[in-house]
Amino acid sequence: MSMAREALATFKRANRTIRRRRCFSLIAAAALTPVGTSAQGPAAIAAEPQLTLSEVVENLVQKNAERAKALQSYRGKRIYKLDFKGFHTALRAEMIVEITYTAPAKKDFKVLSESGSTWIVKRVLKRLIDAEKEAQEAAIRASVELNTQNYNFTSLERRTNAGGCGYVLGIQPKVPNKFLYRGRIWVDDQDFAVCRIEGEPAKNPSIWITKTEIRHNYQKFENFWLPWKTRAFRVCVSAAALP
Repeated sequence: MSMAREALATFKRANRTIRRRRCFSLIAAAALTPVGTSAQGPAAIAAEPQLTLSEVVENLVQKNAERAKALQSYRGKRIYKLDFKGFHTALRAEMIVEITYTAPAKKDFKVLSESGSTWIVKRVLKRLIDAEKEAQEAAIRASVELNTQNYNFTSLERRTNAGGCGYVLGIQPKVPNKFLYRGRIWVDDQDFAVCRIEGEPAKNPSIWITKTEIRHNYQKFENFWLPWKTRAFRVCVSAAALP
């Protein structure tokens, strides 16, 4: 009997560990169109193979500022899809959102449709939109920009087969902020624009979310690099948060 009780206790502990955190992947794609942009975007800088980390960062910050000043507006749609399969739970959700950006930092989101799990839509997908809106507020905007005031740039790799995104920089936020992230960024050789991000938020955006892994891709439209696709957004939530 004692062995049976011990086996049952071991099973319960293992089951609690398994249920403590559940993970799923979010795929988000966007079709964006710049509108009302200035006639001339920032001029590209010819990349040099021997640039130092500080020189790459300096060019990145400078060109980001020029692009932000030149971009007047853009609009498009985002499609968020999420599938989760657990031991006894299967969740699925999709949300289509229209996004309109107006300079200097206004983003409007209009939900066109939503389907599937209302829990995922409310607790995950809409939280992402809320966080993006909040990041545009004047009091927050300066503290989330990609520059040396907010980040430590820790490393530089040069890759020749990265499709133009040949600089890979390691980044660490200077403060724990849910709008900042730690990981790596890929920077275009000619435009000195971020074309890819891999990392995780410096602080989880929700009490229900215990871990988030970011994979963002950017695509060039005219003279501007805009968010294009999140290939994988791995989100781990507390089991207590699941419906």
